[in-house]
Amino acid sequence: MNVAETAFAETLRLERVRKSYGVGTPVETEVLHGIDLHVKSGEFAALIGPSGGGKSTLLNVIGLLDQPTSGKVWIQGVETEKLGDAERTRLRGRSIGFVFQYHYLLPAFTALENVMMPMLAVRGFPDDAMRERAATLLDQVGLTPWKDHKTNDISGGQQQRVAVARSLAMKPALVLADEPTGNLDTNSADGVFDVLRSVNENSGTTFLIVTHDPRLAQRCDRIIELVDGRLVADRPNSNVVRRSGAAFSEIAQRVS
Repeated sequence: MNVAETAFAETLRLERVRKSYGVGTPVETEVLHGIDLHVKSGEFAALIGPSGGGKSTLLNVIGLLDQPTSGKVWIQGVETEKLGDAERTRLRGRSIGFVFQYHYLLPAFTALENVMMPMLAVRGFPDDAMRERAATLLDQVGLTPWKDHKTNDISGGQQQRVAVARSLAMKPALVLADEPTGNLDTNSADGVFDVLRSVNENSGTTFLIVTHDPRLAQRCDRIIELVDGRLVADRPNSNVVRRSGAAFSEIAQRVS
């Protein structure tokens, strides 16, 4: 099966991806060593491994924030190394959402305005459709009562849910989450993870989530392990732990 034939079945494909820093210098260091990875549309996968193993570097390459030293990356069937800078930026903005350990919200703006930011970056001016989209996303993550609050005036768990809503503003096919619950207490972390899982199940958005929390990894459908820049395990999680019977509205009310 060629890449064109898998465009609708796969969100992400990496072939023999290597990443080195200091190329051509005496201190050249290879961080990623020939990564092969395919992620199907709609998957909810965890990327685990020890600190310093290359997980964030891999996410930067997948997210088109950095280019591999060699190898190929396809996003929705598009061979990205053939793209110019402007085309890569457009593809990243259209197809990829990001959630980081720190939310990077703009404190001078409301939750609603923060969610609108990716759309503003593309369109250049706000409109009613943009506001409606942002309001819908905030409702999906249980934050309608706080949509007009400045982000400094809401809790850490709520701030991270604003960041999740912002990552979905452009209806991306793929969301990359780098330790999205790393700064949160257990209760808030569970709530944010419930939001991610709910979005995945309801919209079919593909998720690749870096986490050091084994509890959260066990709630993913697939577990990929990266050690010293090499994939050492990639397995379906047949014992995936799901929240049983917890309606999302209840989750939204519980998490603060």
